[in-house]
Amino acid sequence: MKKSTLRIRFVRLNDFGVHLLVKAKINGKAANMLIDTGASNTVFDKTRISLFLPKETLKAYEKLSTGLGTSSMKSESAMIRKLEFGDLVIVGYKAVILDLSHVNHSYKSMKMKPIDGVLGGDILKSYAAVIDYGKKTLLIVDPAVAKEKKKSSGKKKKR
Repeated sequence: MKKSTLRIRFVRLNDFGVHLLVKAKINGKAANMLIDTGASNTVFDKTRISLFLPKETLKAYEKLSTGLGTSSMKSESAMIRKLEFGDLVIVGYKAVILDLSHVNHSYKSMKMKPIDGVLGGDILKSYAAVIDYGKKTLLIVDPAVAKEKKKSSGKKKKR
């Protein structure tokens, strides 16, 4: 994979702004992900993850998670065999599992589909993601390609 371009769906939240949603696959099954550039990590909903993983695969996570309106939240972890965003395939992703029921409760009250997780900064940064609001796309670049491009742009031309 050199580059993968994903369609973003903009969802208006009453008078409270816009959420950006993108399709993904978790272990081959379609998933609905919220893009959050302010989230440090990609996380998955504790209730909805059971659609993709056996419940017994969840393990207590040693650290408390912060954010999402709280200073400390109990979390779990699980290994996702295959996580896909368009042509990007991440094998063996160690996922953080949180209770995102407050988000899904709000979505339900607005007659929206629930989210399965939040696509956060760890993946967005690792894959040099670029959001194009005008085109409603998310561009993801293979890290090897991004490094090579950076190296070649850093070389000075001889005159």
